[in-house]
Amino acid sequence: MSVAEHALPAAEPGILSPQRRAMTIGLVSLVSLVAFEALAVATAMPTAAQALDGLSLYALAFGGVIAASVVGLVAAGRWCDVRGAAVPLQAGVVAFVVGLALAGLAPNMPLFVAGRIAQGFGQGLLLVATYVVVAKVYPSPLRPRLFAAFSAAWVVPSLVGPTISGLVVEHAGWRWVFLAVPFLALPALWMLRPGLRALPPPAPSDASVGFAHRRMAWSLVGAAGACALHYAGQRHDAAGFALIAAATVAVAVCAWRLLPAGVLVARRGLPAVIALRGIAAAAFFSTEVFVPLMLSRERGLSPVWAGLALTVGALGWSAGSWYQGTMSRKGPRPSVLRLGMTLIGGGVATVAATAWAHVPAAVGIAGWTIAGLGMGLAYPILAALALDLSAPGEEGVNSSALQLSEALTVATVLALGGSLFATLLETSPTLAFVASYAVSVALALLGMVVAGRCRR
Repeated sequence: MSVAEHALPAAEPGILSPQRRAMTIGLVSLVSLVAFEALAVATAMPTAAQALDGLSLYALAFGGVIAASVVGLVAAGRWCDVRGAAVPLQAGVVAFVVGLALAGLAPNMPLFVAGRIAQGFGQGLLLVATYVVVAKVYPSPLRPRLFAAFSAAWVVPSLVGPTISGLVVEHAGWRWVFLAVPFLALPALWMLRPGLRALPPPAPSDASVGFAHRRMAWSLVGAAGACALHYAGQRHDAAGFALIAAATVAVAVCAWRLLPAGVLVARRGLPAVIALRGIAAAAFFSTEVFVPLMLSRERGLSPVWAGLALTVGALGWSAGSWYQGTMSRKGPRPSVLRLGMTLIGGGVATVAATAWAHVPAAVGIAGWTIAGLGMGLAYPILAALALDLSAPGEEGVNSSALQLSEALTVATVLALGGSLFATLLETSPTLAFVASYAVSVALALLGMVVAGRCRR
């Protein structure tokens, strides 16, 4: 029985103890770099697309990352369980770095998109392998604290990423937004090398090669569906709506084939945990894309002030992560999940109130802080519960399923919500924003119900 399966002794070293310090810093650094790149690219992308004369591929430059990450997530799950997490993690970092370099040096938009696709595949490998390393190295009661550190690793990029990216684009050129990160990612990987060499061997797995190949085939179909959803969401014609319908069906079928049995009906235990990860992420991120737009378009705030809402939301997320991290020695507490989903729903509903002009914009910013607090409570606990409910040798597949649930659900809800928003915008901007937020509130209410099923 591994150390992760024992209760934490009183003298058990923490996540920053000498024997775990390098591993913890290396893992958190990689998560921070992925977070920074995700936020910085949004600032640099318009300039890059115009410079490469590739606005027609603008949506694909974002959707390709989501699509490729689906393939990486599936590949990493099987790879980690059969061969261990060290090689997939290293391969993920290499693919991430190669993708960034290709995008930063691309002479045209097709090669730029190819780099983004390689980057997304690397992210998929990296995220799953990171979870498996956590399962192998850190005892169960320490995992919520580490996942809280992962959540906090998104805060600094949320605060400074867009600003730094804008300064780099203005003074050094957009290419350095992509080319600078590899110089930071490789040292982080180097810090992990001793810990990766000491990982225990993977447990025997009965999964057949044919099963793995079928999962990879379905992941490719799911990737194509996610990419099509992202593209179709940018269109406002009949062909776009038809493509959304077909792609939604494709993603749903792939989710049924790729995710563990019972996830789509939120069966009690691990399936409910995996389902709730997708629900929570979709409720939060499908709102986040509209908050700055509403504050700038409808309330006349400058980009800096509109972006402030996202900053305080990140601070709320960090505060929630810190609070649940203080409970880590008691292990993950499923009861906190319902509170987290309640805060997300209440926060989004508060943001929706500012769609009416007589409600102060500060109310919406406060609401988004509350929603961030809810995500900070729920997100790390879901990750820890997924590992606690995984049998030995299944940490990779279940970590992959956790990330897949998020990627597929967020892609679907963003596309459908974006289409609803575009349809209503010309009729009534207020109705368009409120309808989009209503989708997120409905998801949060569903999440409150599913939270009660996240038990053994």
